[in-house]
Amino acid sequence: MADEKTYPMTMDGKIKLEHELEDLRLNQRPKIIERIKIARSYGDLSENSEYESAKNEQSMLESRIATIEHMLQYAEVVDNANVESDVVSVGKKVTFKELPDEEPEEYQIVGAAEADPMSGKISNDSPIAKGLLGHKLNEEVTIEIPAGDMKVKIIEIK
Repeated sequence: MADEKTYPMTMDGKIKLEHELEDLRLNQRPKIIERIKIARSYGDLSENSEYESAKNEQSMLESRIATIEHMLQYAEVVDNANVESDVVSVGKKVTFKELPDEEPEEYQIVGAAEADPMSGKISNDSPIAKGLLGHKLNEEVTIEIPAGDMKVKIIEIK
């Protein structure tokens, strides 16, 4: 059997997924089951939009539960203890500036499961993160992005 894909994530990201899974199982699932019960009581299911809506919501919820369970089963919690402090790796915050003279940008590189670009967390699978991973402080790096190449200088790693 082929190796399963692992999901690199920080400990915080894993805990967040565990809490989401618990909420989906213990709070959201019972609410949807109750909505289905109520919708069934309206009679003819073939023309019951409440029933259809609740069943669709249940399907999406069960899919999300399965996805989170899979991610947690194959989670790989990132431990930067053995990584040099001046090397970009998953879990670290990286500040870089686009050359020649753009403003600095800071992102934390996280696993895809916890990526949230609006909060400054980018997936390790994103083009920028892929281009930065493994590089060192003060290094100039050319990153391939969909719009073309972007040249940056890493100015801080924490």
